[in-house]
Amino acid sequence: MGYTAKDVVTLRERTGVGMKACKDALEASNGDMDKAIDFLREKGLAAAAKKSGRIAAEGMVYAYSDTDAKIGVVIEVNSETDFVSKNAVFQEFVKKLAEIVAKENPADVDALKACAFDADSDVATALQAKILAIGENLTIRRFVRYEGECVAYVHDGGRIGVVVKFEADAAAVASDKFVECGKDVAMQICALNAEFLDEASVPAESIAHEKEVISTAIKNDPKTANKPDVVIEKMVTGRLGKFFKENCLLNQEFVKDNSLTVGQYVAKQAQLAGGNMKVLAYTRYEKGEGIQKREDDFAAEVASMMK
Repeated sequence: MGYTAKDVVTLRERTGVGMKACKDALEASNGDMDKAIDFLREKGLAAAAKKSGRIAAEGMVYAYSDTDAKIGVVIEVNSETDFVSKNAVFQEFVKKLAEIVAKENPADVDALKACAFDADSDVATALQAKILAIGENLTIRRFVRYEGECVAYVHDGGRIGVVVKFEADAAAVASDKFVECGKDVAMQICALNAEFLDEASVPAESIAHEKEVISTAIKNDPKTANKPDVVIEKMVTGRLGKFFKENCLLNQEFVKDNSLTVGQYVAKQAQLAGGNMKVLAYTRYEKGEGIQKREDDFAAEVASMMK
């Protein structure tokens, strides 16, 4: 057997499919998670895989932008309990780390730890002091830093943080429409978590893979299996358009006005601002995404199925 009970749990989290079907998919794919996801999709059991395991870890995500310096940062710091993440001292520590990232531009977490925290200590020393004071292990997990016109958004007290980088001229930035647009786009990203910016940013191999999965699903469906290849090809093209609409930010329906795509909304706001602006990049962090926590009861349930 090339998989474990934890793999079944992870596949269930990523696809929303029942445990028995997940077990069968992993058996068919010899434990390969990506192949198991494709197996479920081709059988019509999973519309798409969630981006990662949604098992939560505690802590805080914070997004920060310095409009004068034209810098945006999003950072995640983890704690052991939710109680700590609501602590004002912890929250201020995370916010200061974001400001240090903005100012010092460290290459990675290790470089951040070497940066000065205050006149008496570096970040690594300050982190250890917080661990001793709070009584829990704290971890600086990751961060992203952008240079340019940025807008930051923090959702639900630090559960999700988003930074959006724009290309915008002076007229657009000077208008209140710029921040309004940035917040709206950030909230869209927060809610729908688009994997790609636009169609052009989707890798060719991802498109080829999606076409193959869609084609196999059509051929496995008794209602469409016997259709001519030319018809199947048109169906694949149509469903690929839906893939772009769901997974590319600028192609998505704008949540506040579904008569517009996000790209059309940004263009409209730029026009109202009397300038030019477009989304160049973004990062969305969700607290604890992909971090495993203890799930002994659930894992035991799956393990019992596998005996």
